[in-house]
Amino acid sequence: MLNLRLDKVSLGYGKRTVLEDINLEAKPGEMLGIIGPNGSGKSTLIRGITRLISPNSGQIFIDGQDIASISRGDLARLTAVVPQNAALPELFTAFEVVLMGRTPHLGLFRYEGEKDLAIVKRAMEATQTIAFAERRISELSGGERQRLTIARALAQEPKIILLDEPTAHLDINYQIETLDLAHQLCQEQKLIVVTALHDLNLAAQYCDRLVILNQGKIYSQGAPKTVINAQTIKEVYGAEVYVYPHPINDLPATLIASEKDRNKLSQKSM
Repeated sequence: MLNLRLDKVSLGYGKRTVLEDINLEAKPGEMLGIIGPNGSGKSTLIRGITRLISPNSGQIFIDGQDIASISRGDLARLTAVVPQNAALPELFTAFEVVLMGRTPHLGLFRYEGEKDLAIVKRAMEATQTIAFAERRISELSGGERQRLTIARALAQEPKIILLDEPTAHLDINYQIETLDLAHQLCQEQKLIVVTALHDLNLAAQYCDRLVILNQGKIYSQGAPKTVINAQTIKEVYGAEVYVYPHPINDLPATLIASEKDRNKLSQKSM
């Protein structure tokens, strides 16, 4: 069974090391969340998995094979990336953008065939984007564009989807819609989904496991109930928060309070 594994991986840019000694694993049907403060290396980790940057040390394996030995074409057929604020060609139709996802499967001078068109249609049906297939990108909302970017990724027929801050700059309804879709696809198609997230509540609700990055290393990893607590958030983010079980599913919900409210609470406890 195909899996993703990082073994003592260090990543960075030039002489600057961003992440070091990273060990983690993800399996099909699992949604793995990467969280941590700004600059902690979430996007760097995703760039390493897609080989946009090469490890300074350590190895990244997909299905037991070091990605350094996998051709660019084969890697593009195994992994797909959904970046934050993807730059989409404004004059293209939604269908044409999703069709771009078939590029890794096309040989030199080969055009899309009936099979490719059918795969694109299925990807758009799965993401509920087929209704605006003929609309131009310039006519779409932020949420529609994000779903379309996921549809393009699905059209690659990958085994691993990497989402880099997929809910950034989206209204809460589109945030929920995007992560509902990612989680559904993960479960139904047995994909490995790795997503970098800022919002701790979204991460806790949607991810099967979480990896917390801090100061270039993995601070903690495990189930949301295990890794998200007030003490960890204070140590990693430097923020005073309150963490309580969600009233419906018992997953950790992170609550904030202003300095004024915290002072009130301190006075009551004296």
